Amino acid sequence: MIMKDEPIKIWYLGNTGVRNPLRLQDGLKAYAESDLMGKITGVQGSVSLMRYLNEQGILNNDEAKDDTGSYGRKWRLMWRKHGFTYNKAEGYCQEELGPLDYITPFGRTFIEADTVPAIQECFLRAMSMHMFEMDEAGKYFSPLRWTLAVLLKVEERTGSPDVSFVEFAAMIQTSDPSHNIDEVVDDILKIREAREKSTAKKLFNKKVYAEIGKNYNKKNDNFKEYADMNLRYLRASGIFQRKGRGIAIVKEKHILAERLASELISEESNLLRWKTLCEGRATLPTDDKDLALQVVYDLKRELDVKGITFDEDFMTHIDVSSSQDINNVRHSLEDRLAKYNEVVYAENQREQWKEIYDYMTLVSKRGGSKKYADDIEIKVPKDEVAAYLEWTTWRSFLAIDSLKNQPYEARHFRIDQDYFPVNTAPGNGSDLLIELDKYVFVIEVTMSESSRQEAMEGEPVRRHVADIVQDEKYKGKEVYGIFIANHVNINTYETFRLGSWYTPDEQKLLLNIVPFTIEQYNALFKAIFENNKVSDEVVAGLLKQCVENKNNLDAIEWKNSLVETMENYNQVLAS
Repeated sequence: MIMKDEPIKIWYLGNTGVRNPLRLQDGLKAYAESDLMGKITGVQGSVSLMRYLNEQGILNNDEAKDDTGSYGRKWRLMWRKHGFTYNKAEGYCQEELGPLDYITPFGRTFIEADTVPAIQECFLRAMSMHMFEMDEAGKYFSPLRWTLAVLLKVEERTGSPDVSFVEFAAMIQTSDPSHNIDEVVDDILKIREAREKSTAKKLFNKKVYAEIGKNYNKKNDNFKEYADMNLRYLRASGIFQRKGRGIAIVKEKHILAERLASELISEESNLLRWKTLCEGRATLPTDDKDLALQVVYDLKRELDVKGITFDEDFMTHIDVSSSQDINNVRHSLEDRLAKYNEVVYAENQREQWKEIYDYMTLVSKRGGSKKYADDIEIKVPKDEVAAYLEWTTWRSFLAIDSLKNQPYEARHFRIDQDYFPVNTAPGNGSDLLIELDKYVFVIEVTMSESSRQEAMEGEPVRRHVADIVQDEKYKGKEVYGIFIANHVNINTYETFRLGSWYTPDEQKLLLNIVPFTIEQYNALFKAIFENNKVSDEVVAGLLKQCVENKNNLDAIEWKNSLVETMENYNQVLAS
């Protein structure tokens, strides 16, 4: 087993209060529109920011359990750390950098980034800066560049630029360029060899953390907690991808990784480095037009290998004298590759139905985790339950595998590079739009359970369904609304039972909207797969039965009828 001789220090790119880095943009956008600019320091400022982010739907935590505003403080620190707001001056005057906690020029660029590649590039620029102090005075490093360097060295030795979760947690996030990189890789490969021989992987990992933790003055769980968070932030840069629970360099960005890893230490002053970051002047190797063009052709080859067709005419019209033009083409190719990969992800969901069911169960419990064999675990963060409900429902329809629209057209919420949810869908449309051969399902979900559920959801759900009913694109298809909540309020049942909507010219539309509890929907999903009745017609068949006699019932009677209909339907599926 490996034990480090020197005291252990873990570097961290984020914090456990903001585990999903892509959510930082939503929070910053909200902050930019508030009257809190520059007023979020101290306990009262942190509380004010936390309350505001709660009101905007960015956070979902119980304020009564946190009177210190810790979540507000953690978001503030993450904006500062990545140069999106001005940091507190250390060793120079605040006026030399900018007003504390005001949004920086780089922060404005981050806010305006409207595609996943553009957002990833902001994180890549931020994390490629040498902002972490080393033990040797006046020297700084970038954990992202250091991780790339270690992975490239692992590739030299093994042929593959990747490490497992425990290898990263124990050896990479606890080291920096002051360490001998060959010795770091030696230790990684020793762990790898020993773990392969182990018959109890989870216990093996625990022993690794205990051994290196002998020189660590905090709890050993931090190795796992910080590794999970650090890996999320590293992947947000777009240059890394998930490899099991570990991390690997994205194949088509190998040359970019090599260039970034070639410069591991900076001795520039604190002020100069922070000004460069905050003013948006952090450079990347792809700012050089020759390298940018090389990355474009690497991407093109990757698209060719995957058989992704596209109009190649634009490749002949690239302005090779402009790195900006070349990088715009790169972003376009990255977007095409991302959409292709999402289609592949969608095609694999049928095999993942049990995991989807487990995720939905965790959502119904408002968060939690479930462990499978060894160290494999799924988790629903308590402050992201609403986003996970949308995501899990989307995955359930991907698993049924009858979509006529593309998976990225079916969802109206953002996902990250690993296909996990970033946030909930905006309020200007349905959460999901599932187009099938004969049907269109307009899906809205909510974690709201209060008496205000009907007031918040009744009008938008009916309007969104009515919009699709009137859309010529879906003419000839049966349109159903599906509403899913942990608990459906009786007034919500009544609104959807009536299901009426008037158009601007006062034409009355009668809408078919069926409310499910999460438990009911999950039971249907499980019954479909357990009994090998996977078909969109099976779902449509239940919806038809649910709305059949609604006009002859009151709200309570319809609610009870739905319970009975759903239970009977699942029994029939099992017969």
